[in-house]
Amino acid sequence: MTLVKTPWLACPRPNSQARLRLFCFPYAGAGASVFYPWSSQLPEDIELWAVQPPGREKRLREPLLTSLSSLIETLVPILKPYLDCPFALFGHSIGALVIFALARELRRRNYPVPKHLFVSGRRAPQTPALHPPIHQLPDAAFLAELDRYNGTPEAVLQNRDLMELFLPILRADLAIAETYSYVPEAPLDFPISAFGGLEDESVSPDRLAAWEKQSDRAFSLQMFPGGHFFFKSNPEALLKAISQQLEASGL
Repeated sequence: MTLVKTPWLACPRPNSQARLRLFCFPYAGAGASVFYPWSSQLPEDIELWAVQPPGREKRLREPLLTSLSSLIETLVPILKPYLDCPFALFGHSIGALVIFALARELRRRNYPVPKHLFVSGRRAPQTPALHPPIHQLPDAAFLAELDRYNGTPEAVLQNRDLMELFLPILRADLAIAETYSYVPEAPLDFPISAFGGLEDESVSPDRLAAWEKQSDRAFSLQMFPGGHFFFKSNPEALLKAISQQLEASGL
């Protein structure tokens, strides 16, 4: 099947013989490029597809999305032609919430659903937030709150031009997460694997473990050294865990 190109998706290493597609959703402020190095570290028969939301990187001039419902409504028809073979979903932080909502919407429409859900650095959707919303705070207070995550490079924080570019993206992405309201539904009919950083003060292991309630299949929780962005310093460990989980699922 010939896939129509879309700015929403990027595949660094296409493989028409792949046994599985792994769609990766970025964290707040990030774009598809954060996943490009992963394509050479995964098994050759796993084809990585990185999701590129509007308003960043090559889509910088496009309007940002600020609600999860609008993101999912836009993304599902774009993604559907790519679901013609087994696939899994990975998302870190806000990306984990996105893939959860996406999986639910695919199920509602009787579209193909993922074989596995990999959620990283994000509390389970049914657990309440520990902190009030920050996406509408004044710049100084907003930046101070971001320090909790240690995810914005110091060089960016000190560069006014970069911050003027970066802040609207962060605000829009955080609005997606902070305006989301959980609605109970039946558990998903495929395994969920949760990952987290041992030093992540924003997401505790028990709040990651609560993802188990969202699946009536296998669940696993694996913690890694590091904070909220634990995988940045050692992506190999995370990718090895993903590969092992897929193999254990027979994929």
